[in-house]
Amino acid sequence: MASRWVDSRPALWVAFVVAHGWLTLVGVVLVPRQAFFDLVLYRAWVGAGLHGGPWPVFDAPFVYPVGALVPMLLPAVISTTSTVAYALGWCALVSCLDAIAVRALVRRGGARGAWWWLGFLVLLGPVAMGRLDAVVTPVIIVALLAAAARPRVAAAALTVAAWVKVAPGVLLIPLILIVRRPVREVIVPAALVCAGVAGVVAAGGGLRNVSSFLTAQDSRGLQVEAVVASPWTLAALGRGGISILLNHKLSTWEITGPGTATTARALDLLLPLAVAGLALLVWRSRHLRASDRLLWGSLGALIVLIVVNKVGSPQYIGWLAPPVVVALALGGDGPEPDANGPSRAALARVAGAVWGIAALTQVVFPFDYRGLLDGHVLITGTLVARNLALVALLVGVVVVLARGARPPAESAPAPSATHRTATVRLPS
Repeated sequence: MASRWVDSRPALWVAFVVAHGWLTLVGVVLVPRQAFFDLVLYRAWVGAGLHGGPWPVFDAPFVYPVGALVPMLLPAVISTTSTVAYALGWCALVSCLDAIAVRALVRRGGARGAWWWLGFLVLLGPVAMGRLDAVVTPVIIVALLAAAARPRVAAAALTVAAWVKVAPGVLLIPLILIVRRPVREVIVPAALVCAGVAGVVAAGGGLRNVSSFLTAQDSRGLQVEAVVASPWTLAALGRGGISILLNHKLSTWEITGPGTATTARALDLLLPLAVAGLALLVWRSRHLRASDRLLWGSLGALIVLIVVNKVGSPQYIGWLAPPVVVALALGGDGPEPDANGPSRAALARVAGAVWGIAALTQVVFPFDYRGLLDGHVLITGTLVARNLALVALLVGVVVVLARGARPPAESAPAPSATHRTATVRLPS
């Protein structure tokens, strides 16, 4: 009965509408200032340009890649003056993109992955819809689904997504490592997309600012939600000398105290090194199936971007969903992998852990973020537990990839098979 309900396409789409309707209600009506504050910024940025003011990138440096202007502009067709109207347009845009991803998931692997993703969105809460990351997530899902049969399409899609929000670009690394002709199938399509973007920006007179997003956040300190900030967040509960302050320029809350500035600078260097180390591990895990290398390598790379980072915004947790949802969609009914590969049980544990991480994130943001800033013990403990879960998840992914670097042990023929071969009767 339950299986029939899960496999029901009408039930899935009803759940899709309910989930997205709920997230829209929370973000637009119930807690708009906490949950959808970024949409106010998006509307202001494109509204200024549409009404004769400066355009980000084309006229001034910008904190995001230039491609971010495209999804910001689409809801502006509805309104650049009404926050509610703009937010509703944004939610409609995200819902349409998510519907495309769900349809792709269902066509490739049934409804299992799609159901998991809807649960993830509800557990993560309105931040799963009200940020730029909500636009790139369905693009990543479709790209990962297409990677095996159409790596060029996947590479182009991931590059387009990276020009909206940088994180998807890291997934080009595991993609390069699994294809037979990396230059032709990944590097050339990615380069063509980048050339096209640079050409458009140059035509608009903003080429000098096209890479400004790479340095716009260099001055950031250690954000209070960052995984590495957890020791200072806990220490702030028991002693003075540690403060949580607003970075007015970037509208982020940062924690300051002994060693925080040095740690933030160190993370700027450690993050690319950690990504390189993860790439090396994916390269060495050649005894895993290509799909496992891609999906587990992608998950590992995205977790590294969260764990080894001085920034720790709640929407980053949304990055974890695409590799998991695609793995669930493609691996649910297939054969068990070899001894070195991740089992279905391992995938189920990871999927459950990511759900738990999403739920803990929503408890902190948006529903009790003020308590975190005020040093309440329970909500601070919730954040630290979430961060420890992220570290544990990264360790688990590293273990899977490390096992894939070892050649599988040769197994002897099963006794039953030998016996059957010995007793087979020939026709008379």
